Amino acid sequence: MSISPWARWGAVLGFALGGFFDGILLHQILQWHHLLSLVPGIDDLRLQVLWDGWFHALMYVIALAGLVGLWRVHRRGTGNWGWPLVGMVLVGFGLWHVLDTLLSHWLLGIHRIRVDSDNPLAWDLLWFGLFGIVPLLLGWRLRRARGGPGMNGAAAMLVLGVATSGAGAWAMVPPVEDGFATVVFQPGAAPREVFAALEALDARLVWNDRAMGVVVVAVAPERRWDFYRHGALLVSGAGVPAGCFNWSKA
Repeated sequence: MSISPWARWGAVLGFALGGFFDGILLHQILQWHHLLSLVPGIDDLRLQVLWDGWFHALMYVIALAGLVGLWRVHRRGTGNWGWPLVGMVLVGFGLWHVLDTLLSHWLLGIHRIRVDSDNPLAWDLLWFGLFGIVPLLLGWRLRRARGGPGMNGAAAMLVLGVATSGAGAWAMVPPVEDGFATVVFQPGAAPREVFAALEALDARLVWNDRAMGVVVVAVAPERRWDFYRHGALLVSGAGVPAGCFNWSKA
């Protein structure tokens, strides 16, 4: 069965929104897993967060492709901008979670929904049904709906653009200021250099990874910028869109 362009691009956009939902909720807020949590040899938090960042960058590209495709459909004066479009976005959203479960969780085994669970399969199946199968079925039904919200093409593009931008921007929002900062030092930085930076900025070490490449420190907010003068690559809450770094669990 052929799928019209507006339906195809709506599903592409929904697919990206599913990826944003997964990354924001599971990687950053709940911190149940990282993209490569179960890949042997990648136990450095800096690498885990780096790959989470590449994952979000890919979702940006896919979302942009979906928005551009829908805009072109709108410019041609075609497309169904009511509930059917909402339905196709839901289809793409559900498709992301179905593919993520089948490929990432079960076939490749690079992560599970909750890597610290005694029964990871139960969490996989719950997520698969709730955010995969349910949106797929609901979206497919809405695809054939009549009536619904009377959005024209321009209004629909505005709503979709705002929703997508909001989802992407949320990945870069730091938590409420609490006096702590996550600092990622450049590769090759020795522990003595890290401790020298802490001493120079009157910062207290709260947590560090095994290689001292990622540290959580208690430091005055106005002094966070100064870590860049002492070999830092990224500092959360210091004006740099560190994304997942801001949510790294201590």
